[in-house]
Amino acid sequence: MTGPLIPPGPLAYGTELNAVYAIARVVAETFDTEAGLDTVFRLARTIFIFDVVALYLQNEDSGEIEPTYARALGRGRSREAEIAWGEPAAFEAFRTGQTVLRREDAGPSVKGRERRRDYLGLPMMVGGRCVGGLIFGRFGGPSYPPEHIRLAEFVAWHVGQLLENRRMARRIASLEAQRELARMQDEFISTISHELRTPLGFIKGYVTTLLREDAEWEDDARDEFLHIIDDEADRLCELIDNLLDSSRLETGTLSMSLEKTRIEPIIRDVVARTRSLYPYMPLNVEIAENLPTLEIDATRIAQVLNNLLSNASKYAPGSEVNIRVTQRGGQVHIEVHDRGPGIPLDHIPNLFERFYRVPERVDDARGTGLGLFICRKLIEAHGGEIGVDSDPGEGARFYFTLPVPSTGRKSHRENQDE
Repeated sequence: MTGPLIPPGPLAYGTELNAVYAIARVVAETFDTEAGLDTVFRLARTIFIFDVVALYLQNEDSGEIEPTYARALGRGRSREAEIAWGEPAAFEAFRTGQTVLRREDAGPSVKGRERRRDYLGLPMMVGGRCVGGLIFGRFGGPSYPPEHIRLAEFVAWHVGQLLENRRMARRIASLEAQRELARMQDEFISTISHELRTPLGFIKGYVTTLLREDAEWEDDARDEFLHIIDDEADRLCELIDNLLDSSRLETGTLSMSLEKTRIEPIIRDVVARTRSLYPYMPLNVEIAENLPTLEIDATRIAQVLNNLLSNASKYAPGSEVNIRVTQRGGQVHIEVHDRGPGIPLDHIPNLFERFYRVPERVDDARGTGLGLFICRKLIEAHGGEIGVDSDPGEGARFYFTLPVPSTGRKSHRENQDE
């Protein structure tokens, strides 16, 4: 078939003609394939009678056809699970590329006229090739007359168009995904190159300065240069560690060491380190009493906190930052709340995605867009959740949860000892 067959004859008038045009309109306007099939077959049944319809499509891996859609619209709806769906007719239509009419006798177990079953099989053409078979089944006769076969071929062509529309939509989505991946890779290479060059530039510049034979440096100046070199080397190590962690988290190969641990010492150690690194950050801490012992990787939870506080120093410089730790039911809840400019609401859904950075803030601070992605993956690996609330101009509140182990649960170390 090369195009839709508008069936001639007396059926192509009144209700029948309206149904024919309605089917064509559904195919042109519907983006939901299954809903489109439901509507097409419901309309088709107003112009010729069938009790069941089934669509068999080729499996790309095995090359065989498999049922992908089936509906009972007439006799037998009450026992749909027991109905035969005309698979032999579908295989024959697929193999020959021709319309097939098969009659089967269901045997004495089916009472009355329903023992007779007529299956009309039509080759399913998509993109110029046969990809399966469409079956219309009728129980109890009469047989399909020629005008009904032409109507079925008309419906089959339009079903093929629906499937072609789906194929094209998937192809377009795949191409768009490939373009987006290429764009992200280009942005990643650009960002990483910039982020790596910056500390390397500082290190190279100050080392070259210190090695100059035509200049002598006072002790204070030399110490300042060495501190800058040390800080930038730490920055470089952090970038490399983030890249490695990101890759391992994405592939599920990052090692975790879960131990029974109290959260308070981790918080206080991180706070002490933060006050040393960012002495101008007003940092307040509120930790609830009698918090339960958790089963966590202390190093990784400290990494999450360090990252959130580092972000606060970058994007809310000089603002007050509050850390609050509480227990809520079976979870310990930890939040880091700054009083900075906040985050535009339309960026929040993507904030924890890999390489994502808020465009308006990209030039304000150095970063790769990996930190929050790593935080999310680490918290999820602990069985917790992470999120953010923000009102532009009112600051941002990052929070994450850690589950409290149930009574009797063995620690990671106890399991290893066994």
